[in-house]
Amino acid sequence: QVQLVESGGGLVQAGGSLRLACAASGRTFSSNTMGWFRQAPGKEREFVAAITWSGGTTYYADSVKGRFTISRDNAKNTVYLQMNSLKPEDTAVYYCAERRYYSGTVYYVNDYGYWGQGTQVTVTS
Repeated sequence: QVQLVESGGGLVQAGGSLRLACAASGRTFSSNTMGWFRQAPGKEREFVAAITWSGGTTYYADSVKGRFTISRDNAKNTVYLQMNSLKPEDTAVYYCAERRYYSGTVYYVNDYGYWGQGTQVTVTS
């Protein structure tokens, strides 16, 4: 069993920055790919970014590429999402998730087996 707890969300003006953190507990953290997703009101949950267990490979949605950076600290069992140049359309609840070991991709909700409770990010214009 894995528990994931997100933090760092809040209210920010357009152009501002936030850093989200996801703390994992329960068992070995470092062996799995971790991802961030987001869900805006009335919309489906969508992929934002993912990072392999070593941190050597990262993946980003086109909508955040160049603005967001995912990273991880396996010693602290924590994955981060640095969000810069935020836009109102980035407003959503952000979730971190642990990918299932047998999943072949990183982009879909069903690729992930454990989820955090989410943290709200609101970007005002």
